Amino acid sequence: AEINDSVVFMCFLQEEVCDMINKRYNDFLPSLQSSEELMLQVDAVSKEMDTLKNCIENEVQNVHVAVAEYTKLKQQLEKNTVIITMLGHLKEFHSAMEEFNKALLEKKYVDAANRLERARNSVGSLKRWKTSELPLLSALSSELTVQRENLIYHLGDEWKRLVIWKLPSTKEPAGEMSFLKVELKLSSACSKDGELKPPTLLSSVLQALAIQGDLQHKIKLFSQVLLKNILKPLVMYASLSVRVTEQQGEGTTLALQCLEESDEERCAPSKVYNKLLLVLKTLHSHLLDVSIGDKMLSAILGELIWEEMSHTIIHECLVHSIPTNSSQLEKYNTVIKETEEFEKSLKEMEYLQGDSTDLLKYARDVNCHFASKKCKDVIVAARKLMTSKMHNTVKITPDSKLRLPKLPAPSSEGKVKQEILKEEVTMENSKQLSAWSLRLPACRISESVQQLMELALDTLCEAVGSSTQSALQLFFTVRNIFQLFYDVVPTYHKENLLKFPHLAAIQHNNCMYLAHHLLTLGHHFRNHLPQPLSEGVATFVDMVPGFRKLGAQCFLAQLNVQRAELLERLSTAHNFCNLDDEDNYTAASKAVRQVIHQLKQLGTVWQDVLPVSIYCKAMGNLLNTAITEVTAKIMMLEDISSEDGNHLQTLCQTIIDEGPLVFIPLAEEKKNKNYQEEVPLYVKKWGTFKELVIVLQANLQEIVDRWADSKGPLAMEFSSSEVKSLIRALFQNTERRAAALAKIK
Repeated sequence: AEINDSVVFMCFLQEEVCDMINKRYNDFLPSLQSSEELMLQVDAVSKEMDTLKNCIENEVQNVHVAVAEYTKLKQQLEKNTVIITMLGHLKEFHSAMEEFNKALLEKKYVDAANRLERARNSVGSLKRWKTSELPLLSALSSELTVQRENLIYHLGDEWKRLVIWKLPSTKEPAGEMSFLKVELKLSSACSKDGELKPPTLLSSVLQALAIQGDLQHKIKLFSQVLLKNILKPLVMYASLSVRVTEQQGEGTTLALQCLEESDEERCAPSKVYNKLLLVLKTLHSHLLDVSIGDKMLSAILGELIWEEMSHTIIHECLVHSIPTNSSQLEKYNTVIKETEEFEKSLKEMEYLQGDSTDLLKYARDVNCHFASKKCKDVIVAARKLMTSKMHNTVKITPDSKLRLPKLPAPSSEGKVKQEILKEEVTMENSKQLSAWSLRLPACRISESVQQLMELALDTLCEAVGSSTQSALQLFFTVRNIFQLFYDVVPTYHKENLLKFPHLAAIQHNNCMYLAHHLLTLGHHFRNHLPQPLSEGVATFVDMVPGFRKLGAQCFLAQLNVQRAELLERLSTAHNFCNLDDEDNYTAASKAVRQVIHQLKQLGTVWQDVLPVSIYCKAMGNLLNTAITEVTAKIMMLEDISSEDGNHLQTLCQTIIDEGPLVFIPLAEEKKNKNYQEEVPLYVKKWGTFKELVIVLQANLQEIVDRWADSKGPLAMEFSSSEVKSLIRALFQNTERRAAALAKIK
């Protein structure tokens, strides 16, 4: 059994081995063969790829060589192209220069300029290449510059033949007569046989200048000479006119001439316009009627001259044609129309391009310019009056009134206001002020101040009926007049106002006169002025306190000067002591006489100048200063002998006798007595001084009696200590003096 099993197992194993061997060799060998064939194919393909790679590398190598060769050929081509282009530009330059020289010889200036411009472009093209180091290029540029200057010279020579100026020598003094030598000749270009060439020569010259860029400079120089020697003199001098002469074959001549029959200082706008148009029309027809590109030559000249010419017309002509009176404003419409026609003519000749210019605007703004001119003239006239001499005076009385003009009836609003005022008047108290209330007292003022007030009235009258802007300007000009007086007069006349009492008094009166009328001046015109002046702005009341203060300060400064002189004179009296010495008495007597003389001189100087009340107050103040000083000096004396007392009494009595005589405010002596009798009203220390004189001559009993237990007249003027001091100085120390002193309490 075991052998059978082994045999079976071996058989089984043999079958398995056979099956395995069959599978391996029957299935694997074919696949192996196919793989080997595939390997052979792969080797073949690999060899082909290597061959192809070698071919590609060879081809690529050939391409690099080709590219390098192409680049080299391209560079050579570019170089050759540059050379060919440069040779083309050189050829173009050469041809242009040959044609230029030919055209220049034939005086075909436009062709010559174009050829030269073409040559310049050729040189410019050459310069754009990186060949500027070439010596040839430098030579071409030099040649181009030489030929351009040659062309400019020929064109300038032709211009000088066509436009010939004859001007006065610069050494001659500038003035109206020097312009009579000015001539401008516009020649006609003629051929050798005398026949006129067509006007293309002028056009050719101008266009050639334009091509070369020199026309603007040439026309600018021409415009400057034209303005200086023809246009501006025609505007500035009324006696100058222009003469146009045309001669066959020679051209046209413009010359200035003098009109002997003309006596006008300023030329009217219409005459100025006519003279200027004659010049400009002649230039247009014989010189400027040429088109340069898209622009007329007259337009080029107009741009150069118009601003300065219009400025000259405005400031040398129109300014002086502005009316000085509002009644003449309507007539000025003629000037406006003439200005419009003048500009219209200039536009037709293409000197002007715009629709509105400063010249026409100025003429149309006549109302504004009238007000400005009026204001300027008023200020100049006012300043002239303020700096004139003050001592020329006129008499002002309470009956004196301003010559107020008749004004048109106020508007409806003004009438309503007046009716309201009337109703208010009827409601007032039946007791009215005196007819002399609010009237200036009699005095003298400067004639110039009266004229200044009349000037202000005339200016305010001009404001009535004017436009709002003009009325405002004129009204505030009047205010400026008074402000100018406030500032200028005290400064300009400062030294004289301190030096001369007469002028100080007049200045005081001037200020009070102006302040008086400024109170009501605005009220008189208010309802007749346009708004906002009619609504309360038109007033001068705010200036009144300033003028009153100014006048008072001026006069007070003069009073201080006079007061200082009085005290200086009294200082030479040696304090009125030891008058028993002849020299001391002489000095004291001289001082008193000088004081009286000074006061009398002032009284005479201020007589009939100051208002009576101011005169008396001023003289009383100065006399009071003198007697107060004398009283103080006497009261300081500690010992007064009987002889000294007599001398003091004599000196003081002189003052008492002659002091009232300095009050002479009026020219008529009889009328002055009332004021001389009223000295105590104006001299505060007059009673004190009279009591002092009495004491100097009184005995002890009389002094005690005048004291009257502090109830007498002496007690009213002196204190007890002052009276005791006087008694001790006048009387020796005795029992009677002691008794008298005991009664002075």
